[in-house]
Amino acid sequence: MLASGVLVLTFALLGAFVRVPYVALGPGPTYDTLGAVNGSEVIRVDGERTYPTDGELRMTTVSLNDNMTLFGALGMWLSGRYALAPREEYFRPGQSDDEVRRENLRQFRNSQSNAEVAALRRLGHPVRVVVDQIVDESPAVGVLEPGDRILRIDGEDVADSAGVRAALRDTRPGQTVSVAVRGEDGPERTEDITLGRHPNGPHGFIGIQPTDIANVPFEVDIALEDVGGPSAGLMFALAIMDELTPGAMTGGERVAGTGTIDAAGNVGEIGGISFKVVAAHEAGATAFLVPAGNCDEAVAAAPDGLSLVRVATLDDAVTALESLADGRPATPCAGG
Repeated sequence: MLASGVLVLTFALLGAFVRVPYVALGPGPTYDTLGAVNGSEVIRVDGERTYPTDGELRMTTVSLNDNMTLFGALGMWLSGRYALAPREEYFRPGQSDDEVRRENLRQFRNSQSNAEVAALRRLGHPVRVVVDQIVDESPAVGVLEPGDRILRIDGEDVADSAGVRAALRDTRPGQTVSVAVRGEDGPERTEDITLGRHPNGPHGFIGIQPTDIANVPFEVDIALEDVGGPSAGLMFALAIMDELTPGAMTGGERVAGTGTIDAAGNVGEIGGISFKVVAAHEAGATAFLVPAGNCDEAVAAAPDGLSLVRVATLDDAVTALESLADGRPATPCAGG
């Protein structure tokens, strides 16, 4: 009897205090990108006319619970609302909480930048490509500078970062290319750069991280704290477009969605879609914009009453919103 009591007490202590190497994933909060959070507008435009909006464009998130006890993890799992996953799938060994936070913030800011460029490009504004970062000990060190606008590579115009990558795709290490740039406050200049070996392929390596910037005389600011990761890009881009164009893109509907976006407007798949469709439904959304690559998983998890709309590009999403606003069916996310 005493032995069994000791075992029960030991189990209780272990369950209450021992941390398990798992995280619990579940539906997270949603945010209306056309509205305000904690009293601050999510999208703010300074120096350009904006227009009244209606309805909602809700970005969705996944809740991640870490540092759980055995009993805490079991409670989450038994609730049926959360799924458990090995912690190593989401955190590198030895990675600190601060490192995780910084990486999530970096991805989130990159998502915001891409959303702004994609939206403004879709509205007809020009885009320029500039040097964002220079890789240490690369051929570009001492030749190019952060902020340099890239104009041409080997005499061919480049309009964006995709054009930079395309221009270098067929080059080889040791090859010399001419790069025409203009500094932030200087004249145009041309630099001859001998390419190094690319760490991820056979083509030449110049050693820069290019980024696209909208060439507009106004500022767009996205203000949303305590959210990380890249998956809000699509919904940010749509909200920027809605703010800068007459009429309500949603037609007054409550639409949710998710998806990464690049500067060219391509929508990429994300993680946690099964939790995001639940979060959207609980927030009252009637339609959900799903990246094409997430359709199968979304269809399997979607609650009744939530219409899933397949999107692969920003153009797809705009067309879908137009259809939903007019009461017409949008391209369904039918799986496969």
